[in-house]
Amino acid sequence: QVQLVESGGGLVQPGGSLRLSCKASGSRFSIYDMGWYRQAPGKERELVARISSGGRANYVDPVKGRYIIVRDNAKNTVYLQMNSLKPDDTAVYYCYADVRTTIGRGDYWGQGTQVTVSS
Repeated sequence: QVQLVESGGGLVQPGGSLRLSCKASGSRFSIYDMGWYRQAPGKERELVARISSGGRANYVDPVKGRYIIVRDNAKNTVYLQMNSLKPDDTAVYYCYADVRTTIGRGDYWGQGTQVTVSS
């Protein structure tokens, strides 16, 4: 069993920054990709950014140049640095990890953290 715990959401003014963290814990597991999705009110959940175990990162166009995803494999933790935030970035952000355990491979999700960009 693997758990993902997120932190770092909150309220920020337009143009501000936030840093999200997501730590995976459990026993006898290995992580492939990690990343972040977000879901705004009335919209479908969408991929924001993901990073491979080797550190290769991909971003969706709306966040390119503003968001940075990094991971610390020793800590099983992924971070999302969000800069120049806009009201359109308001959403619940979900961490995910592609994990192999003793019983198989699958995606695990965090509980979500609210990010609100408003003046």
